[in-house]
Amino acid sequence: MTQEAVLGPLDGNTLKELARVICGDDHLYYRRGFEIAQFLENAGWLNVPEYDGEYRGEWTLQLLTARRDSPTELEKVLVRLADAREYLDEPGVLATVVNAVNTFLVHEGFRLENPGGRPRIVVCDPALAHPGQQAPVELKATMAEIIREPRMAALLQRRLDEARTCFANGAHIAAIIMLGSLLEGVLLTVIEERDASLLSNKDPNFIGLKALIDICHQAGWIDIDMERYSQTLREYRNFVHPRREFREAHSPDRDTLTVSWYVVNGTLNDLAASHLGADT
Repeated sequence: MTQEAVLGPLDGNTLKELARVICGDDHLYYRRGFEIAQFLENAGWLNVPEYDGEYRGEWTLQLLTARRDSPTELEKVLVRLADAREYLDEPGVLATVVNAVNTFLVHEGFRLENPGGRPRIVVCDPALAHPGQQAPVELKATMAEIIREPRMAALLQRRLDEARTCFANGAHIAAIIMLGSLLEGVLLTVIEERDASLLSNKDPNFIGLKALIDICHQAGWIDIDMERYSQTLREYRNFVHPRREFREAHSPDRDTLTVSWYVVNGTLNDLAASHLGADT
């Protein structure tokens, strides 16, 4: 169950970022000075002063700072930013605004959500600001450096992004399953693009992840450590079948997911490096 947030005083830099999002720009929802005052009133603030013509950002920051020690007032502002009624003329911008807020709010240990159109603030781990970056191996490669086919590279990148979304929401098993799916798709595509004969006439629709890992290791595209750890990720990926998890003595947790990121990051780095070496 998601834990509802109890806000405390926010850091000064967090307030600056919050003021920036409220004001908006070409990429967010732009508000003129008087519209900022209206936004704050819509959020439930009382006694909002009339906009005095100052720079929008400075004026907004002053108002936020004045209520810094009133967490409920700041919570009203955050929740209003995730309220679809605020963007009736530009409904598509809602997700962009929520994402913009979460990029800095996560450092306070909170996250803004809008499930089913019901905006709320929930508690989260500040470490989720950079999912996958906590792993012992940093991801240095891009999908386009590994996969030549642009549409497949984009599809696999979306899988990686979805794994990060699962991570950010504490869905450890879902993230691990998504990472396993990503790894399977990357390895199969790499084999088909580099040397399809290695599949030995096996149907790509039915070849398993274990065989793909073995092929890529034997081809010298992934190192022995990644080959071994990839097999472990494969085992956890099989938790997509609930009965498989039921038979195990434990369920994957954040530590398991950190190891899985290590596997994926390291394997993608190996694949990129071997591809680069083949081209030189």
